[in-house]
Amino acid sequence: MLLTLTTTAKPATDLGYLLHKNPARAQSFSLAFGTAHVFYREVTETRCTAALMLEIDSIGLVRRRGGDPRTLAEYVNDRPYVASSFMSVAISDVFGTAMTGRCKERPELAANRLPLEARISVLPCRGGEGFLRRLFEPLGYSVDARQHPLDDANPDWGLSRYFTVRLRGEVRLCDLLTHLYVLIPVLDDDKHYYVGDDEVAKLIRHGEGWLGAHPEREVIASRYLRHQKSLARRALEQLTAEELPRADELETARNAEEVQLERPLSLNEQRIVAALGALTSCAANRVLDLGCGEGNLLRAMLREKSFHQIVGVDVSHRALEIANRRLHLDQMSERQRARITLMHGSLTYRDARLAGFDAAAALEVVEHLDAARLSAFERCLFEFAHPQTVVLSTPNIEYNAKFSDLPAGKLRHRDHRFEWTRAEFRAWATTLAARFGYDVSFHGIGAEDAALGAPTQMGIFTRAA
Repeated sequence: MLLTLTTTAKPATDLGYLLHKNPARAQSFSLAFGTAHVFYREVTETRCTAALMLEIDSIGLVRRRGGDPRTLAEYVNDRPYVASSFMSVAISDVFGTAMTGRCKERPELAANRLPLEARISVLPCRGGEGFLRRLFEPLGYSVDARQHPLDDANPDWGLSRYFTVRLRGEVRLCDLLTHLYVLIPVLDDDKHYYVGDDEVAKLIRHGEGWLGAHPEREVIASRYLRHQKSLARRALEQLTAEELPRADELETARNAEEVQLERPLSLNEQRIVAALGALTSCAANRVLDLGCGEGNLLRAMLREKSFHQIVGVDVSHRALEIANRRLHLDQMSERQRARITLMHGSLTYRDARLAGFDAAAALEVVEHLDAARLSAFERCLFEFAHPQTVVLSTPNIEYNAKFSDLPAGKLRHRDHRFEWTRAEFRAWATTLAARFGYDVSFHGIGAEDAALGAPTQMGIFTRAA
C-alpha cells in the first residue's frame, strides 16, 4: 500500500524538514507487522513528493498469533494491498514527530498552512464515495476519488469498495497526518488490534480541535473504536466537553464585555432590526442564524410569519440550551415548533445540513475567527451552503475611539481576533463576493459619526443571477 504527500510551496524541498526525512536517501523501518519504506518520488524547488510504502508480512502476522490457522483467508486477504489501521500505525511510527507539529530545523514551518496533496492507493471505504466525502470535505479538503471495479476483465460484476483517493487543501502538515491517522481505519471499519482505554485516549488526543464539531463525529468515534458504544460515548463526551469552556467563555465574555460596552447605543437591538429587515426584504422562506448564541435574532425571526423554516446553529451546547429555554420551545404549539430547529455545529466545517437555505445571517461572528478558521468559514458559507442572501455584520474598529471605557488599541471583546476598518471590511467583502459569485452592498448600523462611521458595519451579499 502506498501513501504519497506532495507540496508545491516554495521551496518545496522544505517537506523534508517537516517530515524529518532526508530527500536524498531512502529509509526503511521495521514494524511489528512488516516494513515501512520512505522515499521521495520527486524533489524540486517547485514540487516535492514523499512516499510511504508499507509491506505487510501476512505469514508472520498469522504465525505470531500462535496456534494452527484454520482457513486460507487468514493468509490470503486484502490487508497487504489496502490502507488500513496498519497504515495509521505506520504514519504514527514513521512520521510521529511531524504529527506533533514539531520541526527542529525550521520550527516556523510546522505552524504554516501549506498547499498539500495526499494520494492513497488503495483505500477501502465501507459506505461509498458519499461517506468518503462526508469525512474529508468538512475538514476543508477537495476530494478526488476513483472507484475500482471488482474485476477489470468482468465489468458486469460491478464496483468494489476500493478507491484511489487524492486529497488537496491548504493545511498544516501535522493536521493532514492526524486526519489520515484517524480516518483511514474509520473508512476501512476494521481495526487489526484490541480496542480499549488506550484507543479512547488516542482518539481524544488526535481528535482535539476538529472531531468534536465534525458533522460525522458519532460515526467516526463508533468505527474508530470498533462499534463499542460505551467507549465511543466516553470519547465524544470528552471531546465536546473540551470545546465547551472556550465556547461558553466566549458567550460569557460577550455578555460581560461587548454587550455592556455597546449597551448605551442599543447596538444589539439595532443589529437585529437591520438583519431582520434585510432577511424579510429578500423574501426568504428558509433562513439560517449562524452563531445564533442565546437566540436573540431567532426570537425576532419567529415573529415573522414569512419565515417557514428557521435554523439556529452554534458551537456552544450551553448557548443552545439557553436559547431553548428563552424561546420556550417546549411550550410552543406543534405548528410553531415545527418552524424552528437548533443545531450544534461548527461554522468552519462543511455541513450538508446547512445547504439549500434561502438566506443566512452571521452577526458579529467573523471577528472571532483567526485567519485559518476565517478562510474555512468563507468556503463553508459561500461555497458549500451557498444561500441566495447572506447578511453579515462586524464591528467598525474606527468607531472604538468613541467608547470612553475602551483603552486605545484594545478591541471590543477579548476573544476578537481582529476588528476591521470600513475600508478593510469592504475590501474583504468585495473580494469574497467576486470569488463566490455574489454582489454585495454595505450599510452602517448605529449612530454614524461623520469621521469615524457607524459602530457596526453590515454587508448584504446577494447571489448574482
